[in-house]
Amino acid sequence: MLAPTPYFADRGCHVRIYEEARALMALGHDVRIATYHLGHDMPGIPTVRTVRVPWYSKLAAGPSWHKPYLDILLFFTALKEARSFRPHLIHAHLHEGGFIGAFLAKILHLPLLFDCQGSLTGELTDHGFVRKDSLLFRLFARLEGWINRAADAIVTSSGAGRDDLVRRWGIPAEKATALIDGVDTAVFRPYPRDEVRRRLRISPDVPLVVFLGVLNRYQGIDLILSAAVILKAHGSPVRFLVMGFPEEGYRQKARELGVDDMVTFTGRIDYAKAPVYLSAGDLAVSPKISPTEANGKLFNYMACGLPTIVFDTPVNREILGDSGVYARFGDAGDLANRVTELAANAKRREELSRQVRERAEREHSWQARGMALEELYRTVLRRRGGAGRR
Repeated sequence: MLAPTPYFADRGCHVRIYEEARALMALGHDVRIATYHLGHDMPGIPTVRTVRVPWYSKLAAGPSWHKPYLDILLFFTALKEARSFRPHLIHAHLHEGGFIGAFLAKILHLPLLFDCQGSLTGELTDHGFVRKDSLLFRLFARLEGWINRAADAIVTSSGAGRDDLVRRWGIPAEKATALIDGVDTAVFRPYPRDEVRRRLRISPDVPLVVFLGVLNRYQGIDLILSAAVILKAHGSPVRFLVMGFPEEGYRQKARELGVDDMVTFTGRIDYAKAPVYLSAGDLAVSPKISPTEANGKLFNYMACGLPTIVFDTPVNREILGDSGVYARFGDAGDLANRVTELAANAKRREELSRQVRERAEREHSWQARGMALEELYRTVLRRRGGAGRR
């Protein structure tokens, strides 16, 4: 597996990489993850890293001009490992991984599966890295198209992402498969709600809205703070527990907006502790402002039995179905209204809590995702005349 990211850094993309590898290993596959020098190893999964680059320490999501030389280092690290490990298949995460993987696949004469977690150009514009009408955008669009075509097969983290590949990028429908994220419901489950509240000095009596993930505009943190301003103006008793990083700028913004008394920032939460922290909440929010990119945190919310408010997008409906609460896309006012309504309706929260937990157990287990991925591997290997490894 190619992971061109500071794996593992307790965020959504990394959770997908980790859980896919863990599910495959449980089925008997031998997996190696090649990644940057940053991050920490997860137990039980062999991980190889590039040489240390002392001046690069960015763990948060988003593009960077440092990535090109980091990816060159990753290419040589992965090539060295592959020559000794001798894999049957390369599984490349993200578009950078797909780019590196395309060259590795040619050198090693191996099939390439590209794990696409959203549009490259979509991410660059959402993060404000390039303007949509710029020359740089057009260059990245050409690169994105080349990466998509270079893979033997593509898995996407949402049905909407698969549809985008087929309609917008002209990828043959049989080449792209939606494999949405999942959750380990034995690990992510409801815990006693008051333990974390006592630790963070949050009253057990206030309605608490939780968020877990990377903190940036793209994930909707600005909209959460805007909703908090509206709620405070209406005298709402609601409080927010915002878990993730980098939080420093948002602490300052909350103070400037006058809602720092309504929002508790924890900083980074270890993945293993996430279920306990999530269980402190009465409901959860994920106002991500992307219509096609995956939203993996929803699976963890659901498994912890949290009624969940999201924007009305195909991705969110694919995951939550009728068990979700939907606000108008990008509308902080409507988000605040949905929070107000759900916080005031204990019976509705109890009903949704049961529904989301049951849906997580029934439809979103990582075991089922691993089996689907294994079958896709076998299909790719048969096309290339290889043999699967168990």
